[in-house]
Amino acid sequence: MLRTCSRRLPAYYLPRSNRVRWNSKGVGEGVPYKTLKEQVGEQAIKVPASADVVVVGGGSLGANTIYHLAKMGATNVVLLEKDQLTAGTTWHTAGLVWRLRPSDQEIDILNYTRQLVSHTLEEETGISSGWIQKGGLFIASNKERLDEYKRLMTLGQNFGVESYVLSPSESKDVHPLMNVDDMFGALYSPGDGDIDPAGFITSLTRAASNKGAKIIQNCPVTGIATSINDFGVPFVTGVQTKYGEIKTNCVVNCCGVWAPALGKLAGVTVPLVPMKHAYVVTERIEGVHNLPNIRDHDSSVYLKTQGDAISFGGYEPDPIFTDVPNDFAFGLYELDWDVFAAHVDGCVNRMPILAETGIKSTVCGPESFTADHKPLMGESYEVRGFYFGCGFNSSGMMLGGGCGRELAKWILHGSPDLDMFGYDIRRFAPSMTNNNRWVKERSHEAYAKNYALVFPRDEPLAGRNMRKDPFHQVLLDAGCVYQEKHGWERPSWFDKSGTGTEVFSYDYYGSYGNEAHKNYPYRDKLEYDYTFEFTKHHDIIKEECLTCRNSVAVFNMSYFGKFYLLGPDSQKAADWIFSNDMTKADGNSVYTCMLNKKGGIEGDMIINMIDSEDGKSSVAPNFDGRGFYVTVGGAVATYCFEHIRKIVEDKKWDCRLIDLSEDVGMLSVQGPKSRKVLESLTSSDLSNDAFPYLTNKIIDIAGHKVRAIRATFVGELGWELHIPKDSCVPVYEALMKAGAEHNICNSGYRAIDTLSLEKGFRHWHADIRPEDTPLEAGLAFTCKLKSNVDFFGRDAIEKQKSEGLKKKLYCFSVDDHIMLHGLETIWRNGECVGFLRRSDFAFALGKSIGYGYIRAPEGQVITADFAKSGKYQIESIGNKFDANIHLQSPFDPKSKRVQGIYD
Repeated sequence: MLRTCSRRLPAYYLPRSNRVRWNSKGVGEGVPYKTLKEQVGEQAIKVPASADVVVVGGGSLGANTIYHLAKMGATNVVLLEKDQLTAGTTWHTAGLVWRLRPSDQEIDILNYTRQLVSHTLEEETGISSGWIQKGGLFIASNKERLDEYKRLMTLGQNFGVESYVLSPSESKDVHPLMNVDDMFGALYSPGDGDIDPAGFITSLTRAASNKGAKIIQNCPVTGIATSINDFGVPFVTGVQTKYGEIKTNCVVNCCGVWAPALGKLAGVTVPLVPMKHAYVVTERIEGVHNLPNIRDHDSSVYLKTQGDAISFGGYEPDPIFTDVPNDFAFGLYELDWDVFAAHVDGCVNRMPILAETGIKSTVCGPESFTADHKPLMGESYEVRGFYFGCGFNSSGMMLGGGCGRELAKWILHGSPDLDMFGYDIRRFAPSMTNNNRWVKERSHEAYAKNYALVFPRDEPLAGRNMRKDPFHQVLLDAGCVYQEKHGWERPSWFDKSGTGTEVFSYDYYGSYGNEAHKNYPYRDKLEYDYTFEFTKHHDIIKEECLTCRNSVAVFNMSYFGKFYLLGPDSQKAADWIFSNDMTKADGNSVYTCMLNKKGGIEGDMIINMIDSEDGKSSVAPNFDGRGFYVTVGGAVATYCFEHIRKIVEDKKWDCRLIDLSEDVGMLSVQGPKSRKVLESLTSSDLSNDAFPYLTNKIIDIAGHKVRAIRATFVGELGWELHIPKDSCVPVYEALMKAGAEHNICNSGYRAIDTLSLEKGFRHWHADIRPEDTPLEAGLAFTCKLKSNVDFFGRDAIEKQKSEGLKKKLYCFSVDDHIMLHGLETIWRNGECVGFLRRSDFAFALGKSIGYGYIRAPEGQVITADFAKSGKYQIESIGNKFDANIHLQSPFDPKSKRVQGIYD
């Protein structure tokens, strides 16, 4: 067994209560590198009277943010640290850098951090920035894990990340001290390594100071001053410190585990949870120097080469939640061996020499963790001018460079260059961030599953049943298997073999004295998706899709965001915010984008021009002037709502933006027989002449007033029914009864995803993102360039149109019977030109398809001739398959079906 060094007691013999205490060791003892604690002496502290930006927190994110602000030309910027640089969590971090992730944005961010720390900073400052390149090994103990690694390798090619899939014997050659007997293979990235935190932070802050930024240590923040704007929204006016107030309209919260405390000073909720996170450092091991770092995901452990020793730790199922005192800076906790013991067997198995090696020191400190194991970034929707740069889930060192760069751009230019939605605080609804149970449950599960296999359609078990629409129970009874989005329970697919599958309360996987659920059908059905091949319920989803294509299906889309934009200036607001023509007459519906000033797509939605009604129903408001009803995907509802609200506030328009997402249900009735079903329930004329595509009106369905919108997300004849909450179930039951003779079926979002892909409809945050323009995405028709009406981003779009496109979105199909999931590499004439953003099996076409942007290797303008002239292959899980490129959707390219024309 692993032995502990004789200099300390074998802690696993101590009672648990005796081990959870402050460590009495001296500062830095146990951490295997020097700290900055004793490098700064007493000095006179003077804060400036004002600053353009005040960054609070001198750890990785604070230092990276102030550095990039200064590098981008913002010199009147200040960093405040309550103690000394790296205090809190940064000083004791392991500092590992692993660049391959199942996310192109994260690979970009990590690649940039590596470049910054390995080259840029030392060139700028002349001092070592703390980079140590050793390479990294990901260990696979089964085929599914190795397939995941092959996907990462494939995606990494687009960013120049060198990596190789190794056999067990090849892995042994790279790391001779590693046990490979139980390995299926490994992924080796020779360019990975680790960062010394003191060197990194010193070089960042020195470079920032050289560019004019002020770095002030030993200066705790005591308050955040705010005022109220004309819309009743608080905004930052200053930062109060022990040494005076700094007038500013922008404060950046980079306080790590103390971020909630700083947020509280401004009235901002910061949804993160502090937990104890630990590693141990061994005594000297012969032959270990400069061997690659190891991540053994299946054992949930990592092993870092630390000079001539090994540091090892991992992610246990029962981490210790903790409250961190405000004056805690360079301290550590005593290690709880009962908790840490979960990692010992896995580490000894991977490096057997550890069983004969003593423990030199232990490092157990606080780290901040979030509900989805992603950072919190961007501007708060509670207080304007208050920015998040916290909640980095023990990854602040490796994500710090790229995130600091994007956060600086966010602050200075209004938006980042990369799609940062996955980190943006607006990905969460206020009802989620204000719910402590949800935050704690989800943060625990994200921590415990940090090293779990990342399947494209995995679902959480924690924090469920937070937001339910009126159809929830009746669909559960009909066999609905739910998935979670933005806190909502929404239909995924329907199991016709019996009743629905209830999501139980969270059991913490049996930790903390909770009894783990033993008979849990929902959890069992989630495992259908735990594969990169065709799933167990592939044929069930096929039936839902083809019933929609051939007859009629009902989709519950109630989780959609639904807003009214009303008021005297609503037309001005709609013209500027939305890229398409908003001057159409009442009763029209328009598909449009919202853009940023670079022309990137901040959202896509349908805007419905509506008449003023009697006000007796949530779907029939009474108002003066022009009215717009906005419907947008529920996963981005808060994001889009806040984007619109911010522009309205900045422009000082007299508008009301009203969120009625919780008050209105939404059923989408789609398919060739949809008109027949609805006609049997209404007296309204639903013919093409009376109710054409992309129009809306109030009608009666089974005696209930609803707003019907003739629109589709699946490429069929169909209507969306927006229904007052109390009428939802009666309308649904009437639809199912009337549709029985047409073999109507319930259908879920798994079907919507593949049907929309098959038709070529775009999904925001997949096919289209803030870094993509409508011209690049094939959505030029959403831009009113032929009109004289200005809109946000127009200048950038016109400039791009005149210069030509450097990337373009196209559809690709593969004739081989394989499953695609997205992130597959696109090869043209043997050269890597992009990757698929979104892929799935298209049942009507009978093959897998995907959409991805291609770029020319030499950076030239992309034309249709360039696209058509290439020979294409799609690389999936390390294998290349011949592919066809399509300049239009291969399914119904003339969009006859949405017009109700079925040949």
